[in-house]
Amino acid sequence: MNVRTHIEAVYEEVRRRNPGEAEFHQAAAEVLDSLAPALDRHPDYAENGILDRLCEPERQLIFRVPWVDDQGAVRVNRGFRVEFSSALGPYKGGLRFHPSVNLGIVKFLGFEQIFKNALTGMAIGGGKGGADFDPKGRSDGEIMRFCQSFMTELYRHLGEHTDVPAGDIGVGGREIGYLFGQYKRITNRYESGVLTGKPVAWGGSHARTEATGYGAVYFAQEMLATRGDGFDSRRVVVSGSGNVAVYAVEKVHALGGRVVACSDSSGYLVDQDGIDLELLKDVKEVRRARISAYAEAKPTARFTARGTVYDVPCDIALPCATQNELGREDAVALVKNGVRAVAEGANMPCTPEAVAVFREAGVLFGPGKAANAGGVATSALEMQQNAARDTWSFEQTESRLATVMRDVHTQCRATAEAYGDNPDDYVLGANVAGFLRVAEAMTAQGVI
Repeated sequence: MNVRTHIEAVYEEVRRRNPGEAEFHQAAAEVLDSLAPALDRHPDYAENGILDRLCEPERQLIFRVPWVDDQGAVRVNRGFRVEFSSALGPYKGGLRFHPSVNLGIVKFLGFEQIFKNALTGMAIGGGKGGADFDPKGRSDGEIMRFCQSFMTELYRHLGEHTDVPAGDIGVGGREIGYLFGQYKRITNRYESGVLTGKPVAWGGSHARTEATGYGAVYFAQEMLATRGDGFDSRRVVVSGSGNVAVYAVEKVHALGGRVVACSDSSGYLVDQDGIDLELLKDVKEVRRARISAYAEAKPTARFTARGTVYDVPCDIALPCATQNELGREDAVALVKNGVRAVAEGANMPCTPEAVAVFREAGVLFGPGKAANAGGVATSALEMQQNAARDTWSFEQTESRLATVMRDVHTQCRATAEAYGDNPDDYVLGANVAGFLRVAEAMTAQGVI
C-alpha cells in the first residue's frame, strides 16, 4: 500500500462525508500530513483502517435545548456531543457554550482531543460538546435553566466510565454546578466523577482553574530550555483574557517574564509596565467587563479597538483565545519583531499558513494538542481524586501537572527526532506520538 496515497484518500473521504466543516477539515489535514513516517514503519495500521476509523466519530449527538428566559419567552438552542474515540478510556473533553458552536467546530475540537489526551499518558479517550448558546449578558437564572435543559438530554450519554465532560469557553464552575445538579437530580446518584472542573468545595481539583494556562507556560518553558533560554526578563504577549489567558499571565510572571499585552473580542490592551494581574482578574473574573475597563483604571495602559495584539513586539507569544485567531500576517509581524517561541494555549489558534511561517523562521512552535494538554490532564487527576474520594493540595496537583507537561514535551521531542530527524518539530512529534498510542490500542481491541 502506498502510504501517501492512502492518507490522501482518507482526507478526501473526510471532506466528502463532512461537507462545510472547515475547522474539522483543517484539524484532520494537520494531523494526517504528519503521519506518513509512522505508517511507513507500521503499515499494518493503514491495512487495518486505523486512519479511516479515527476520522469517523464513534457517536455524534445533536439535540434541541429549549429554555425560558427571564421575560417568559421560550428560547431554543442546539446542543452537541461528539464522542470521538474511546480506545484509551472514557470520552473526555469540554463543553463550549458560544454562538459560533456548530457540528464542525465540535468535531474539530473532539478530533484534537483524541491526540491531546493520548499525549498525557492517562486513560482517557477523546470527545467534545457544547451549544450555540451565549451566556454573556444572561442572568444566573437563565443560565441555570439552559444548563438544566441541556443536561436533561445529555445525561443519558454520560457516566464516569462512559463520557466525562468538562468546561470550555463559556462553561466555568457556575455552569458545571448547574449541569451536575441536574444530572444528580435525574439519575439519583452523586456520581462526582461524571463532570470535571467542579468547584473544590464539592469534588473539584485544586489547580484545575489554572491548569491550561499554567500548562502552556510550562510547555513553552521546556521548549525554551532546549536553547538555553527561559522566561526571565522576556516580553510576552498573551491573546485573550479568559481563564486560560489569565493564568498564563500569572505563571509567566511567576517565572520572571513580563506580559505586556492581552486581548478580548473588543480589542487589545498594552501595558508596558507589565499586566497588573489582580486588576485583570477583577475586570474579567469579578466584573465580567471588557478589557478596555483595565485601561480606564490604569493610566499606563493603552487600549486599541483595531489591529491585533500580535503587532506588539515580544519574545514569546501565547495565543490563548480561540481557533484561527493568528494568521499569516500576524505570524510575519511576530517573526519580524523577534519572537523566539509560540505556544498554543487555545485549540488550533494558529492557521496552517501561520505555522508554516514560524517553522520556516526557526521559531519554536508548540501546537495546542501538546501545549494546552494541562487542562485535560488535571481533569483526569480530578477523576482520580473523585474515584478515591480524595482531595489533593494545590501544590500536589500543580506538581503533577508540571510533571505531565515535562513528559509531554519530552515525548514530542523524542518522537520528532525518531520519525523526522528534527527534535524541534513539535507538530510532527505531537501528532505521531498521540497517534501511535491510540493506534496500538485500536489494533489490540479489534475492528470496533
